[in-house]
Amino acid sequence: MADIAMVKATADTFAALDDRFGGGHARRAVIQYLSHDVAPLLHGTYTESVGRALFTTVGEALRLAGWMSYDAGQHGLAQRYYLYGLRLAQDAGDRRLAGSILSAMSHQATFVGRFSDAATLARAARMGISGVATPTLMAQFWAMEARALARTSDHHAAQHALTEAERSLDRRNQGDEPEWITYFDDAELSAEAAHCFRDINSAQRSVEHAGNAMSGSHIRSDFFATMVLADAHLQAGDVEEACRVALDALDLGEQLRSARAVSYLAEFRTALTALQTNAHVRDLHEQAGEHRLWTAASSNPRA
Repeated sequence: MADIAMVKATADTFAALDDRFGGGHARRAVIQYLSHDVAPLLHGTYTESVGRALFTTVGEALRLAGWMSYDAGQHGLAQRYYLYGLRLAQDAGDRRLAGSILSAMSHQATFVGRFSDAATLARAARMGISGVATPTLMAQFWAMEARALARTSDHHAAQHALTEAERSLDRRNQGDEPEWITYFDDAELSAEAAHCFRDINSAQRSVEHAGNAMSGSHIRSDFFATMVLADAHLQAGDVEEACRVALDALDLGEQLRSARAVSYLAEFRTALTALQTNAHVRDLHEQAGEHRLWTAASSNPRA
């Protein structure tokens, strides 16, 4: 169990780095640690109870490796780590962790445009934890389904899923939740709702939710929420505010090494294309030129 505690503490350190600097910062270090230090433990000798704890802990670390790879734009590798983590979660009999990994796979599928697959994965996550569900896990899984459905323009189904997510989160009891899901709070759900309403072109509702999505403690999440707020202001026709908020996001994300962050900016830049003569847009380009992420977004495939 001491070995397992060491793996968990190390993974927690990498998770904090991922949250602060993005998946591109320490992803290779995580992979090396898993390959050289953790993998040999799986071939060791242990009792059944220790083995289950080991599989769960390594499964959590593999979920992190998958998430960091996804954030860094390494989508094929991310899927491999997710699937390996899912297998270990199943071997450990940890249905909650298995559901969480399916939820992460749903998140990635929405990002790469596989919306039907994303909704199916979110539903599988929700159904797979029947009997061991916690309100926060259910809220996250409903939110993932809402994100996928919003991208298919199924407004009614997306809003139904969001309503179910809100109802679930209202019933949460932090003491009964797995430690790794406690980050999913009202601010996180507001961020998910902001994405959904942006994607179904409900700009005002997106603005309202994005304004409640800033946690102040999760830099990358706050960056994404701020960019969604900028998108929503642009949809609403408030170019000046959209440009101001985008600059705020660039300041927030100055240290991020995240392909997803670059993609958000690339989509925003694309939306500005028809407004190149607008004075606020010209000012934004001038002020943002010094930001690394803004420069990277200019050559992003989504731009």
